[in-house]
Amino acid sequence: MASSHSPQERATHDGAAQGRLLRLALRAGVGGAWHGGHPGAPQVALLVPVADAGQLQAALTALVGTPATLLISPALARLDPQDVRAAVQAGHELAGQGDPAGVTLLEAAAGQAVTDWAAPDSAAALRSLLARGLRPLPSTGERPEPGALRVIRPGDLDATLTAWRALGYRPVPLRDLPGRRAGTPRDLLTLAYTRVVEDRFARAHGVIDLTARADAVMRVAPLDHAPSPLPLPPGTPTAELHLHSPRIVGLASRSVLGAYRAYQRSLKDVARALRERPELESAQAVFAVTLFHGPLEQAGFTLLDLPPARARWYGLGFRLLRGAYGTTRTPSEGTPKMAWLPREAFLRRYG
Repeated sequence: MASSHSPQERATHDGAAQGRLLRLALRAGVGGAWHGGHPGAPQVALLVPVADAGQLQAALTALVGTPATLLISPALARLDPQDVRAAVQAGHELAGQGDPAGVTLLEAAAGQAVTDWAAPDSAAALRSLLARGLRPLPSTGERPEPGALRVIRPGDLDATLTAWRALGYRPVPLRDLPGRRAGTPRDLLTLAYTRVVEDRFARAHGVIDLTARADAVMRVAPLDHAPSPLPLPPGTPTAELHLHSPRIVGLASRSVLGAYRAYQRSLKDVARALRERPELESAQAVFAVTLFHGPLEQAGFTLLDLPPARARWYGLGFRLLRGAYGTTRTPSEGTPKMAWLPREAFLRRYG
């Protein structure tokens, strides 16, 4: 049967599919594409694309005292070499965008080598970058994350920098990002796990994300029941804690004490959510099933043993989770347990 789609529609569909494949290839580190930095560090690589001389001036004004990576085209370097050189003298790192054939012109204007280039939009563009020894930057999201690369337009810099700093993030040029590294195929597997398992679970169970702050590690899900072995009637509404696994592991790899303090601060985030979020107003207990029950016991939670079959099932799930995130460090507790506190006791301690 002949397709009902027009040639233009098929071309659009094919182009979108190729674009998705290219983004996935970059995520997997094809061509040495950058992935990010240390997942427990508050630094975020700030990438600022500059289209013309006016945007360059706006960016330099907004970034006084804050070095960043500016994405500048060879065409702009040709038209405004003086301001391009001024950007370098102000401490900014330069990366390229547009036609990479003019990379030597950009380097001449900057007075420094240019090794990174904006994410290519086609396989041909990627080949052009690689032929010139340039490393592609990835397509990036909007929300800041520890060690992430984020693209911010010049007109959005003032508001964005204010918001980031309030959340504990430190914008830096890519060259200063701690632990910066290229992507790997494992990063693609991690992305697939996050989208297929964690994001789907969060949507299905109404998980509330409390990790906007750079060192926040908690999410919480409202439940309309009290799972065993909680010593509550089965129909009692509760709140289940979920850790942001990559972040807590990243924080712990830098400092166990720092990770513990972040854990404690995040419990205060949960208390605020219990008081302010309508979804949690009826929750009569806070609980978690976790291998990290030691810190929760120190935080005042009561530990409960799980039935053996359920403990083995959760243990398998946690091993799969560590594998998905590439975490080789085994938790000190080998058997998962349930930790819980009644609502009022939790609020007295953390509210």
